[in-house]
Amino acid sequence: MEQNTIFQTVFKVSHSGGSGSCFYLKSHDLFVTNYHVVEGYRRVALLDNRRNPYPARVVVVNPQLDLALLATDHDFSALPELTLADNDSLAIGGKICVAGYPYGMPFTITEGSVSAPRQLMEGQYYLQTDAAVNPGNSGGPMFNERYEVVGVTVSKFTQADNMGFGIRVETLRQLLESLGELDRTHYQVQCGSCDELIADEEEYCPSCGDKLSEGVFKQHEESALCQFVESAIRAMGIDPILARDGYDSWLFHKGSSEIRIFVYEDAYLFSTSPINLLPKRNVEPVLDYMLSEDFGPYKMGIEGRQIYLAYRIHLSDITPESEEEIRRNIVQLALRADEMDNMMIERFGCEFSEYSKTDAHS
Repeated sequence: MEQNTIFQTVFKVSHSGGSGSCFYLKSHDLFVTNYHVVEGYRRVALLDNRRNPYPARVVVVNPQLDLALLATDHDFSALPELTLADNDSLAIGGKICVAGYPYGMPFTITEGSVSAPRQLMEGQYYLQTDAAVNPGNSGGPMFNERYEVVGVTVSKFTQADNMGFGIRVETLRQLLESLGELDRTHYQVQCGSCDELIADEEEYCPSCGDKLSEGVFKQHEESALCQFVESAIRAMGIDPILARDGYDSWLFHKGSSEIRIFVYEDAYLFSTSPINLLPKRNVEPVLDYMLSEDFGPYKMGIEGRQIYLAYRIHLSDITPESEEEIRRNIVQLALRADEMDNMMIERFGCEFSEYSKTDAHS
């Protein structure tokens, strides 16, 4: 197996609370991640290395193991197969690769070596490595030098400096082998004692009576601001779950234009689009156009060669009386950005932004 296989099978998990990593197991048609990455969510977005979003359902969680399994209706059968390594196949000093999306950044692989193949922490054995592990790597795979999965990265041990940890592959294998015939349509909690899958909200396992993890059935409630912004995104014909890019942040494409909506300094709501790059020559007509036209309620700006269309509103100005107008302005910015990027190319010789999707359709 080649590194390109890793590149294709490791995805980013995103929701309104943040992001993490996951990886696809073709033989099970499931994505694997950490429980703490998707805790409180039943639907999340999966993004491949080209930021194409896919909706996914959280179908199994095991809080004790800190593992979760995700299912999607999209056909990923064209992706390559990842191989799970044999149990206890690691030795101290062996090579380790950690793949994922640290801090929500683009796909990254870091390398290191095995510091301890069986490190006991919080009652569970983990794989310890000196490879760089950061928030956002959680849920992604750890590979050996043959690119076999040897662990699932966890970054929750923040007190550990210059150390990374992974859930050992036999723990993942144990979860997968205990599933039986899996219902891929509903959220289910696996009992940490008897492996029973529980779909209905319970405090205790109905099979063995063991107490379930507190809050494991609780769902995250979106803020009023989140609901407002997502009503505008929905009005654009886009599933808001696929647009979520962390807390009070959304990122998606409307046609060819990338749209970014975010809260700045807990005071302003920004909606902006990097529509075009200035032409390398004869920029005066573009600048004259930007200075002479009234783009209200939007602003045009330039950073380097990047041209932006932006809309800003103070959070205190979003009131029951104004929210319909503000929602309409957010929607219209996306529509206008999708029109303007083509116009700027045809009229002024600008280029598409590197963030544009030139093969996209509205």
